Amino acid sequence: MSNDQYYGGQQYDPYANGNGNGHQEQQGPDVTQTWEGQTWDTQFQPAVTYEQVQADRAQAAQTQQAAYQQQPHQPQQQPYEAYAAGQGSYESYGNGTPAAYYAEPQHQSQPMEVAAPVAEPVPASPASSGEAGPGWSSPTTSGNTRITDAQRARAEGRSPIIEPGMQPAALTAVLGLLLAGGAALGTYGLLVPLVLLQGLTAAGWFRLNGMWPARQGIALAFAGGLAADAALLVTGRENAAAAIFGTLGVWVLLCLVLQLRSHADPDERMYGLMATIASAALTVVATGHLGAEPDAVVVGGVAVAAAVLARALPLPGPVSLIVALLASAGAGIAAGGLTDLGSSGALLGLGAGVCALVGLRVASYDYPSRFVHMTAGVALPLTAAAPAVYLLGRALV
Repeated sequence: MSNDQYYGGQQYDPYANGNGNGHQEQQGPDVTQTWEGQTWDTQFQPAVTYEQVQADRAQAAQTQQAAYQQQPHQPQQQPYEAYAAGQGSYESYGNGTPAAYYAEPQHQSQPMEVAAPVAEPVPASPASSGEAGPGWSSPTTSGNTRITDAQRARAEGRSPIIEPGMQPAALTAVLGLLLAGGAALGTYGLLVPLVLLQGLTAAGWFRLNGMWPARQGIALAFAGGLAADAALLVTGRENAAAAIFGTLGVWVLLCLVLQLRSHADPDERMYGLMATIASAALTVVATGHLGAEPDAVVVGGVAVAAAVLARALPLPGPVSLIVALLASAGAGIAAGGLTDLGSSGALLGLGAGVCALVGLRVASYDYPSRFVHMTAGVALPLTAAAPAVYLLGRALV
């Protein structure tokens, strides 16, 4: 309680007795003693005068009238009710009762007009504007997420056939010329580029089938090619077919045994078995260059080089195919003139060119990556041409 309360209708004055100590010397029995020091009373309410009450109510009435004028279309009944309630409290205040304490007027919160959200203009995408956008993806903190050409083609639903291009074709041409030059030098001169061809074939086929890393399968297939080379060197060129097929049979059996020892799922085991057998078969078949006649290897290598280079030219599909076949036949004639084949080199060159284009088509299938183009795209044209070189060489020489 405070010192501003009323006692018998009169306000208590601590200095009325003249001693100034804040206490009355004598108090009646019906008067409550009050403490004039600092207190923790949280219900303290200051007494106000009549003038303060009248001024505050006038200000509240002006505020409510201004709000009513700003919004004339909305009925304002609550301010009048609040004003009437205020009149009642004013009357009680005049009676001098404790209910006369003034309560601060509660202003009615006016509704605020909320502006409608304005949609920000969205910049037009490069695809909608008809302009080709850059080949970069959005920035990220997790590394470079730029997609490859194969991933972009798959996402856009384009054809799964992606040609290797000029660079792998140039490497194929170089390797074909190395085979031709090695065959002209002799058996062991041919062996070095042949081993390189077999290594690229083993690695490229596994990557073409989506299996990477597959070190065990690649090593097994490459070992099959080396075993076929060794068997052919031991038995001689006359028994090349027996050496090739014998090695191929042994390696198929070896692949079966190794896959049976695998602990992978049955589906994955079967998929790995087929990929390993196919890779080993292609690597062993490439040994046909070593078992063919040297002149046939020279013509075949030159013809394959001409076919892949012509195929890589920016020409329409059918036109590019015809030009590649004509180029392989022309290269066969040119290389046959340098050997004992003569004009028969055109037929051998044409056959090698057809097989090379088949191998190039296989290396272009199923959205191949750049690594596939640089391995399978380089090796498969020469590997696929090996049977034609061997068979046609035996027939024409």
